[in-house]
Order: sequence, then structure tokens, then C-alpha cells
Amino acid sequence: MKKTFKLTHPKIKVPRLVEAIKFEVKKYIKRERNKKLPEKVDFWDFYCRYGADEASSEVIHLSAINKCIDEAEAQQLESFYLEILAKPGYRTKKPTERQHINMED
Repeated sequence: MKKTFKLTHPKIKVPRLVEAIKFEVKKYIKRERNKKLPEKVDFWDFYCRYGADEASSEVIHLSAINKCIDEAEAQQLESFYLEILAKPGYRTKKPTERQHINMED
């Protein structure tokens, strides 16, 4: 999803627009996560960017999307750009306690 969301509408108030945007993002993420995983892929990871426009957008974490949308509302922006792309995710093993102790020596 690469989209510029508008926070202005002649009939709909801003809080309702923000609520609708959050719901659309949540629905998109759920739809992407339900897609079949390719072989040797552990989960769907997401590459996310947020900014006032596409040129000034910066990489953010998936969990920061709602905060960024709230920030756009607080700054009274007319619109903002949000990009969410699904990518394969691979789990990494956590080091065991024994390995952790050896690393400190």
C-alpha cells in the first residue's frame, strides 16, 4: 500500500477520518498477513514509511503507524503519505545463556 491520505473533507470531521484511516491500515495488514507464506519464510514482515509527502517520508516501525497518524492529526496536516509493503521475515535464534556468558569474556 502506497497512499497519500487526506485529512480534510467537506462533510466528515477529522477524528472520523483518522479512525477510518487506522481501520483501513489495520485491514490491509491483516489481509497481507493471511496470505500464504513462501517456503522457508517464518512470517510476513512489513517495510513502512511515513511523511508529509512521498519525497520526505522516513522509515518507521510497524508499531509506530498509529502514533504517526495521531501526530499528523495533532499537527493539523491536510494530508500525509504512508507506505506499507509486505516482505518475508525470518526468525533468528536468541543466544542461549551459555553463549551470552562466553560473549562477555
